Amino acid sequence: MSTEEKQSKPLTPKQIVQELDKYIIGQDKAKRSVAIALRNRWRRKQVSEELRDEIVPKNIIMIGTTGVGKTEIARRLAKLAQAPFVKVEATKYTEVGYVGRDVESMIRDLTEVSIRLVQAEAQETVLVQARELAEERVLDILVPKAPPAPVQMPEYYEETQPSSTQTQDTETNESNRATRDKFRKKLHDGILDERKIQVEMQESSMPMIQMFSSQSGMEEIGMNMRDMFSNLFPKKTRQKEMTVAEALDYFTDVEAAKLIDEDKVQTEAMSRVENQGIVFLDEIDKIAGGDTGRGPDVSREGVQRDILPIVEGSTVVTKYGPVKTDHILFIAAGAFHVAKPSDLIPELQGRFPIRVELNNLHKEDLVRILTEPQNSLIKQYKEMMRTENVELDFTPEAAERIAEVAADVNERTENIGARRLHTIMEKLLDEVSFEAPDMYGATVTITPKYIDERLRDVLEDRDLSQYIL
Repeated sequence: MSTEEKQSKPLTPKQIVQELDKYIIGQDKAKRSVAIALRNRWRRKQVSEELRDEIVPKNIIMIGTTGVGKTEIARRLAKLAQAPFVKVEATKYTEVGYVGRDVESMIRDLTEVSIRLVQAEAQETVLVQARELAEERVLDILVPKAPPAPVQMPEYYEETQPSSTQTQDTETNESNRATRDKFRKKLHDGILDERKIQVEMQESSMPMIQMFSSQSGMEEIGMNMRDMFSNLFPKKTRQKEMTVAEALDYFTDVEAAKLIDEDKVQTEAMSRVENQGIVFLDEIDKIAGGDTGRGPDVSREGVQRDILPIVEGSTVVTKYGPVKTDHILFIAAGAFHVAKPSDLIPELQGRFPIRVELNNLHKEDLVRILTEPQNSLIKQYKEMMRTENVELDFTPEAAERIAEVAADVNERTENIGARRLHTIMEKLLDEVSFEAPDMYGATVTITPKYIDERLRDVLEDRDLSQYIL
């Protein structure tokens, strides 16, 4: 049973929007659209089996300039749904028969993501048992078991008569067990975490095989060949020095991998790809072009024709087995400054029935982005400086001034949305970040005056702002 089916109370569209609001400011229309798309997946699971296969996802096109939250909305949505998610650039692909990436590789990438996701969940279920086995392996290194001494028994010796050697072996075992118990307690208390030990690691003796080709599908062939040869060549071992803490983590991963049923992992991962997978197809406007009058365009219309069957529903062969793309949700995004959604080929347009336009960010939005989200920029910089025992104190007016500068530069130069805040914050805190190790215990108050002093050169020189901000 999949994770989605196990959820007794799946999120409602309102709850999904509330969760997205914690990280993304504004863009309510886009949030509503993706929330409905996610809820529709649960609804599809509830209908009769005959009708279930007929219900296809309603793919979405997000239209908006860079930095307004298109990618973040899709990424957070996938995290909420515990769904396999992959972000790909449409410009990376070329028409079949030309040098470049095959469009089917996006589904293979999605399958790999799903395998890793389900493996991580499976490891969580066996973590306690794997940790116990890892402790035993570390203790075997710290307190090696004494090998039993070979004893030549005389022919006339009675088997029932107790041996002094057997008594010594019993005493040795008890002593060894007591020592292991002492070390086990130290292990639990973390006393031995930094102690160095020699760990025997397994590695493949397979020769390095590198396939230098960008031809469509060749990367998949290369992976399959490496997998095939890795099973043919014997495993080698090597000694590596690491701390006890590192060894515990390493052995936990090794033991967890042994405890996991790989067949179940693969079955669940494939099911999750087909029924819950999300592909975020960015820069789709770069492969949209009007009628040039010069025949088909290899880098644009040809890629659209190749993407079409995947979005429509087809079967893609991966190394884990065939994957049907009928119920994978595709979210496309683009700025569409030059091209328009209507410049896409009609068949592809029809497969993206929902179109959402995202709003440009204004000063008020940028102030909220700086202060409100759980991962806001101001919180990030405060926590990073706190690691150096330096306190950053932003006044409310400072956040407004930073947003004002960002909005002004976006208006005067290229509009890159919220990403402008990153460039301004880096420039603003450049000196503090550099001097922080020597400012132990200091408190730096960021005020509008401080901001104007640090950014004076950039604010006054319009040409310079194009290069620095």
